[in-house]
Amino acid sequence: MGRRLPPLNALRAFEAAARHLSFTKAADELAVTQAAVSYQIKQLEDHIGRPLFRRLTRSLALTEAGAELLPAVADAFERIRAAVARLEERRDGGVLSISTLPTFATQWLVPRLGHFQLMRPDIAVRLDASARLVDLEGEGYDVGIRSGRGEWPGLSAEKVVDYRMTPLLSPALAERLDGARAPADLLRVPIIGSLDTEDAKDWRAWFRLSGMEVAALPPGPTFDTQAMAAQAAMAGQGAAMLCPTFFAGDIAAGRLLVPFPDLVLEPGIAYWLVFATKRAEEPNIQAFRAWIRREIGACPAPCASWPEIGPAAVRGAPAAPPP
Repeated sequence: MGRRLPPLNALRAFEAAARHLSFTKAADELAVTQAAVSYQIKQLEDHIGRPLFRRLTRSLALTEAGAELLPAVADAFERIRAAVARLEERRDGGVLSISTLPTFATQWLVPRLGHFQLMRPDIAVRLDASARLVDLEGEGYDVGIRSGRGEWPGLSAEKVVDYRMTPLLSPALAERLDGARAPADLLRVPIIGSLDTEDAKDWRAWFRLSGMEVAALPPGPTFDTQAMAAQAAMAGQGAAMLCPTFFAGDIAAGRLLVPFPDLVLEPGIAYWLVFATKRAEEPNIQAFRAWIRREIGACPAPCASWPEIGPAAVRGAPAAPPP
């Protein structure tokens, strides 16, 4: 049998007093008297058996026990506030909060979100794009888009897009290389991402796939996202190792070329829609899951797997736009 928790009011009083380092300010925030806050703190200290504050002449300071307790109590109340906010948002008409990766947001999700809004005008979408791994529940998100192998504790994962990479470059740069007829030709132009450990690793793996071992890559600019790397490639700043799925429109329009469509690096990861397993049946999450499955099914080949790239796209002329 677990230990009995202290009273909730005592924990609220402690969290407010610790945040303000003042019983008076805590009392004002909680709309109670200073005496009530002092009583609740004393009740919590008796429960724990250790003082939580050092009472100084005109201020408070946390004891070692108080400093240890505060982060857990503050985190618990923040989670409660976030959960209540989500419920209030759904009561007030529906807000779907999405955490996603920047390139997936700009190149795949945002161009399609209008379809979801037309289908479900009663649900407002709040989108946050960040490369960091967010705590969906703790930070108030309903769903997320993550890259990996689909295994995250406590989360259900549904595959959206396989992640495959190959070099892309501008038509002008390809023309300088006489069409980039052999993988070794790319070593004559700047390599975008050559200074980034992971990007350089992918480049070396791709060259290895082509039958070459490359120790040093020609230096080129490095960017935080694929979207920025693609812009640099379109501007002729070098060749970029990219996932063509996200740049199918630029490939179709001839802004980017795929010189070696048969040499595709497959790291075995994908982009996944993730959500807390315990929340899988919530209406807003169900609606978004159903919509994203339809979008994947309705996509031409560039969305579902690998772009259909004909000889025109490889050799420099714009390919026919996707249906």
